[in-house]
Amino acid sequence: MKKQKHIDENPEVKEDCETSEATQANETTDDAAEQIVDEMELMAQKCTELNDKNLRLMAEFDNYRKRTMKERMDLLKTASEKVLVDMLPLVDDFERGLKAMETSEDVQAVKDGVDLIYSKFIAFLLQNGVKAIPTENVAFDTEFHEAITTFPAPTEDLKGKIVDCVSKGYTLNEKVIRFSKVVVGE
Repeated sequence: MKKQKHIDENPEVKEDCETSEATQANETTDDAAEQIVDEMELMAQKCTELNDKNLRLMAEFDNYRKRTMKERMDLLKTASEKVLVDMLPLVDDFERGLKAMETSEDVQAVKDGVDLIYSKFIAFLLQNGVKAIPTENVAFDTEFHEAITTFPAPTEDLKGKIVDCVSKGYTLNEKVIRFSKVVVGE
């Protein structure tokens, strides 16, 4: 209290005190401004680092996507290679059968040879998951059959059932790859 009274009575001391307080306030403001500038620079640096990381990650992902697409395309190109290689002996059998037909006079032997090749081919299809869709005395099912026409059923029990198969259908591992084209009894 005494000190305050001394400052109030002496104008020079009062002016020095006010100047000192103003200087301290300016220094505090300058310190705060420097802190804010430092924080902004730090934030800008972090933002730059994050942008750089993001760009690198995007580039890496794009390279990964391109690489996997190329691998997938290569796989699709060569996926059927094994099946085709396994078919080559069947082609050889057909060629031998065709040569035998030109010179053979025994029709039964040629027929037996063609039946043998056919049996071999059906066994090859079964080994690779291809099965014929049954159509004989089976009810019409749109999941497996395609009706090309209807025909009056010769008997009452053939109504809604397949009367004739025009083209066989096939499944590959339980997925229809070709629908059976059939005539349905009405």
